[in-house]
Amino acid sequence: MPAHTMLEDRTTVEALLGALIHAPSSHNTQPWLVRLYPDALDLIADRTRALPVNDPDDRELAISCGAALLNLRVAAAAAGYVADVRALPDAADADLLARVALQPSGAEQADAALRAAIAARRTYRQRFAPDAVEPAAVQALVDAARREGATLGVLDTPDARLRAAELVAEGDAAQWANPSWRRELAAWMHPRREGDGLSMPTLAVPLAQAVVRTFDMGHGVGAKDRQLADESPLLAVLWTDGDAPADWLAAGQALQRVLLTGVRHGLQASYLNQPVQVAALRPKLQQLTGRPGYAQLLLRLGVPAQELPPAPRRPMADIVIAE
Repeated sequence: MPAHTMLEDRTTVEALLGALIHAPSSHNTQPWLVRLYPDALDLIADRTRALPVNDPDDRELAISCGAALLNLRVAAAAAGYVADVRALPDAADADLLARVALQPSGAEQADAALRAAIAARRTYRQRFAPDAVEPAAVQALVDAARREGATLGVLDTPDARLRAAELVAEGDAAQWANPSWRRELAAWMHPRREGDGLSMPTLAVPLAQAVVRTFDMGHGVGAKDRQLADESPLLAVLWTDGDAPADWLAAGQALQRVLLTGVRHGLQASYLNQPVQVAALRPKLQQLTGRPGYAQLLLRLGVPAQELPPAPRRPMADIVIAE
C-alpha cells in the first residue's frame, strides 16, 4: 500500500465511515465491514448479516454494500479526495467487494454536493404528500442511475402502475406464506438500542416477533402495500443489464445516487421489492419496463408528509476489522 497516511487521521476516518454507515440496507442489516490502510480501504461483505431466505444469493446484500460505497465516495469528495474504486479486485475472495484508494486532489464537486443529503435521507414507508414529482426532478433521478451504469425506468402508465401494485401484493402473499421467511423477518425485529434491524419499542418486540412468526398476514400486508404502490407519486424500477455481483454492486451505487439526488429535490423513497425477491415475479416486473435487463429494485418516491427520525446505526467501531 502507498506510504501516505491520510486514513490514519481520525477526523478523515470518522468522516468517511460516518457517511458509509448511513446507507440503506435490507432489514437494516448493515452488512458491511471495512479494513483500513494508510490511504485506502477495503469494503467487505459481512455474510453473518445475510438473509438466506429473503436474499438467498446475497444480491440485496451486495446492493446494500454498493449504497455504502457510494456514500463513501461522496464523503471522500466532500473531504477533498478522489475515491479510486476497484470493484471485486480479488477473484479468490468473494467477500472483498471493493478496494478504494484515496487521491488527495481533483475531488468530484458533483459528488461533494450530495454530502448533506446522506444524513437527511430516510426510508419513508408512510404515505407521501399528494404533490407530483416535477419533471426536472424525475430526469435528475434517471440521470443519477445512468451515471452508475444502471437504468431507472419510471412506470408512468396506469396499466404499468396497476400491474406493479398487483405484483407487490402477489409477492407479499408468497413471502408471508413461507414460515422460514416469517422467522427470518422476526429475527431482525430489534429494540432501537441494538443499533440495527427493524427497530421498535423494546417492550413490543417479543409480541411482534411472536405474531410475525405465527400468522400468515400476507393478504392484509399485501393490500396495504398495493395501496402504497398505487398512491405513490412516482413508481420506478431500477435495473441493470447483467445480474452478477458486479451488477449488484453497481445497482447499489446507482440506488444511493438516486436517493441522495432525490433528497436534494425534496423527495424521499422506500422499497416495494417483493416482486424482485420472489423469483417467479422478477421477470414480470422487468417486462413492465418494456426493456431487456434484470430488475433489481422497485422504488416508490414522493414528497414526505412528515419528518421521520433516522434508523438506528451500529457504532463505527463495529464495522472496522484489523488487518
